[in-house]
Amino acid sequence: MRLAYGVHGYGRGHAVRSLAVLSRLTSRHEVLVLAGGDAAPLLRRYRPLPLPAFTFGYHGTRLSAARTLRANAALLAALALAGPPVARIERLLDSFRPEVVVSDSEPLVLRAAGRLGIPRLVFDHVGVVGWCRPPAPLGDALRLGRDGLAYRLLMGNPERVVVSSFFDAPPRRADVRVVPPVLRERVLRAEAADAGHLLVYLNQPRLLTPAVLSAIAGAGAPAVVYGAGRLGREGAVRFRAIDEAAFVDDLASCRAVLATAGHQLAAEALHLGKPLLLCPEDSAEQRLNARELVRLGAARVVRPRELSADLLRAFLAGATPRGGAAGRIRRDGNDRALEVLEEQLAALAAPPSSAPQASSAGARALCTPSSPT
Repeated sequence: MRLAYGVHGYGRGHAVRSLAVLSRLTSRHEVLVLAGGDAAPLLRRYRPLPLPAFTFGYHGTRLSAARTLRANAALLAALALAGPPVARIERLLDSFRPEVVVSDSEPLVLRAAGRLGIPRLVFDHVGVVGWCRPPAPLGDALRLGRDGLAYRLLMGNPERVVVSSFFDAPPRRADVRVVPPVLRERVLRAEAADAGHLLVYLNQPRLLTPAVLSAIAGAGAPAVVYGAGRLGREGAVRFRAIDEAAFVDDLASCRAVLATAGHQLAAEALHLGKPLLLCPEDSAEQRLNARELVRLGAARVVRPRELSADLLRAFLAGATPRGGAAGRIRRDGNDRALEVLEEQLAALAAPPSSAPQASSAGARALCTPSSPT
């Protein structure tokens, strides 16, 4: 089967989840990968074709709806009016002739596929907000409803939806399937240990304010920080560039994790039994993830302005890798997720008698993985 796979380029969780799926799909199918932004470097083994990336606007360290709209105005117009970025993707898809288009939160590829009449499947975690009814207190339930509506408007009306989540949420539609998290092969192969360090990943450098960095430096334990936009060492704090292999090694060997509340890192930390101290971004989806992790006994939540060296020292003193609920939760959903994905792809694919003609050798070369990092 020929598939086109689009990946949202903001942050790295979408790309990390896609790594886990693509390692299986490319062994069975011919896959054209399209990605931009933060996702492209992580997916380089699949030689992705570049996409413009939607982003988020901030006011200081807080997400800003107004700045987000301004930052994405051109892409939103292209999405609504099928402007040049959508037209370029249409040409790529028309040349490759996929039987199904898969999207991890990437709307431009879905829009182009819809215009060409290609069946669409969405596979991501944000769908838990858009196409499910997750539990939430009243205030966040209203925000989740607003965010879910905005997400559905962006993504259009795909024929099938598969949601990857470490917690359950009732689907809104009969064609929505919820599966456990999928984990990249490096995480599945990793052996958890406790080398004593704190792993820090806050997905935007602006979140690593002087106060947050001071708290990390005073935590009384070595720290490895990713996503700071700098390299080197300051006392017991080491700043590292994003690198898949190094990050998984540091995650597997850390004592605990300090992070925002993105789903994919949380799922990997759960699998490895790592306690989490979470500073959720100002979004209903991240607060939802954080609440569910607290409910599982795997995390503690703190506001960034409340983070201090004393709080970190106390957290690390009580952090026991593989202890409590975190040590009992090993929800590797790869087999189940791939089973469901294959079922949905088969249902959407054109019958053999009307399938598109075989693609050229040049197109096949585009989607043959190179040697993994």
